[in-house]
Amino acid sequence: MAYQCPLCHTPLTHQVRSYVCDNQHQFDIAKEGYVNLMPVQHKRSKDPGDNKAMTQARRRFLNGSHYDAMRDRVATLCTEHLAGTCNQVLDLGCGEGYYTTHIANTLQSRDNNATIYGLDISKVAIRYAAKRYHHCHFSVASSQRLPFSEHSLDAVVRIYAPSNPKEILRCIRPGGFLLTVTPAARHLFEYKECIYDTVKLHDETPESLDGFTLEHSEKVNYTMALPGSDAFDLLQMTPFYWHANDNFRDSLSQATIFPCEADFMVHLYRKS
Repeated sequence: MAYQCPLCHTPLTHQVRSYVCDNQHQFDIAKEGYVNLMPVQHKRSKDPGDNKAMTQARRRFLNGSHYDAMRDRVATLCTEHLAGTCNQVLDLGCGEGYYTTHIANTLQSRDNNATIYGLDISKVAIRYAAKRYHHCHFSVASSQRLPFSEHSLDAVVRIYAPSNPKEILRCIRPGGFLLTVTPAARHLFEYKECIYDTVKLHDETPESLDGFTLEHSEKVNYTMALPGSDAFDLLQMTPFYWHANDNFRDSLSQATIFPCEADFMVHLYRKS
């Protein structure tokens, strides 16, 4: 197990219903199967991360398979680049676990010992994930202070999630990789057209990450035909929701079909 204590940074040992370090810091495993590794002193608010409504909207939308092309490509790249490793993978900012479980299914079909972790700051999201998916290890924790030992992970997957690059670098073994998914230029362009007076395209410039070398980049682009309910759920998943007026929200939820571009940039960075 790659977990380390978020308080003293010593390894955590898995016991029957908890994780314990040598300094006797104990973190109980919830009935759903996840562990909370987010000490109260590390929180900036009482319940950080996505709330119940946002989590449920994202689950409904993703269950509609609208992002499966991107999800499948991420899992394939992980499988290709993890060959010959211990298959220790973290899905950073995993939400309700939709991508996490697919990566796990793909890797574990090849290697039963593959271990997939899902981490999110939202307790609500992690509870949903752990209750539904039982072949992954889920934890509530901060992406700024990863509860993993040095060089314990073969790969980190980061799909639309904030992160601390220094923490990612610390946790990935030499030769391991970081796989990121970010919005490409025209992602959800049709939403922007309906919300903003001037539409700005997303910047596709890859990040410059100390300790990593950009090894692979590709774009995943396709048009989605979204039923109105799914289109409204997608709106709720994004910051666009707070900028949309009531007329657009109402028309979107009542639409028969809302055509919209999905446009993703996928980058793979190798740790030097």
